[in-house]
Amino acid sequence: MIALLSALALATTGCAAFSDNSGAGDGPIQVAAAFYPLQYVTQRVAGDLATVENLTQPGKEPHDLELTIKETAEIVDAGLVVYESGFQPTVDDAIDQNSTGDVLDVADVVHLVPFREHGVDSDETDPHFWQDPLRLADVGDAVAKQLSKIDPDHAHDYETNAADLRSDLETLDRDYANGLTGCARDTIVVSHDAFGYLQKYGLTMEAILGLSPDSEPTPADLARLQDLIGKDGITTVFSETLVSRASADALARDMGVRSEVLDPIEGLSDQTSGEDYLSLMRSNLSALEQANGC
Repeated sequence: MIALLSALALATTGCAAFSDNSGAGDGPIQVAAAFYPLQYVTQRVAGDLATVENLTQPGKEPHDLELTIKETAEIVDAGLVVYESGFQPTVDDAIDQNSTGDVLDVADVVHLVPFREHGVDSDETDPHFWQDPLRLADVGDAVAKQLSKIDPDHAHDYETNAADLRSDLETLDRDYANGLTGCARDTIVVSHDAFGYLQKYGLTMEAILGLSPDSEPTPADLARLQDLIGKDGITTVFSETLVSRASADALARDMGVRSEVLDPIEGLSDQTSGEDYLSLMRSNLSALEQANGC
């Protein structure tokens, strides 16, 4: 009972401490971003005019996020919350119940495509849109518009920052298009299906685990992938950061091919703490070029 009362007191204190959450005219705007790519974009657009807190702590897998009292208080305190509905149910619920400032749902900004399994569209949309730099640029523009509404005195700054971000992301998009042209192979075997948006560059994705990084592959799934690796001459099975490499490593070992890492950039880890979205996407591009003989 004492612990519960202490937790409630902390939450109440946190909410009361930021009763004015507009941020305009009172120093930097407080923004809560649900996970790393949204934090990256929001910080690029806001510059030093906002304090951007990531609700998903470094090293944590965003799909399975459970919010602490501190993170819930950040939603309450924020003048703006940036999130993707349907990707993190606990964040959706916390925003519905606790947000008091403006809210930007990026699922209303970008066009989410269906998850594809064995070449067939499913009824489920793929949330990993940030693998397409141009979709992420659209989020940057939407963040600039929302911040300009909250803080119109700095609208020009937000618009300029968003334009600079879009320029970087358009360059990245061109580099992917050029780098993945004329490859010896076009099929990628990955641990879970977080890379579907890369199919715009002519790649075909085959996932060991589907959309959930915590699921287990069936014997039929593994047999199908073994046949594919042998038939197509696939050289590499990609695991990823933040989740276990066991399934990808085992498949690669059984087939005598390389096991490498392709970062879904859902969040930073201890190993990637010095990187950012752009550098990680370029590392991924190099890994894809090497694996597919580009």
